[in-house]
Amino acid sequence: MKIESSGLSLVVDTYAWIEYFRGTRKGEVVKNYLLSSSSIYTPSIVLAEVARKYIREGIPGDVVKERLRAITSISAIVHIDAELALKAGETYLELLEYSKKQQLKQKPSLNDAIVLATARKLGAKVITGDQHFRNLRETIWIGD
Repeated sequence: MKIESSGLSLVVDTYAWIEYFRGTRKGEVVKNYLLSSSSIYTPSIVLAEVARKYIREGIPGDVVKERLRAITSISAIVHIDAELALKAGETYLELLEYSKKQQLKQKPSLNDAIVLATARKLGAKVITGDQHFRNLRETIWIGD
């Protein structure tokens, strides 16, 4: 699927980066969005989540570092400040309510709230396949 150049601001979550690096069909969709977006952001917590996943899977440290470098070269890293921390706390409660209404088995994580709060702060869309974001107005869905 080819995405037209859009001027879209994009926040990339862990799910999307993992698919991107796997080179899956979903990863190709992510790649196309990355190529067409005017602004690309990654919350700093996503770097830690990506590293944790790869380390758990036994991926060598030099490969993990290279993937983290790739993320930082493709996107601007957004760090948590007091304003974003407050917004993430509020957003977590919204996501918790949403996940209950959707009858999701797992509760959202604080990391999910940080990603969504980052998108809201930047007026961006979140590209993800994480169930906690499904059908939210800020979401570009690549799941299923």
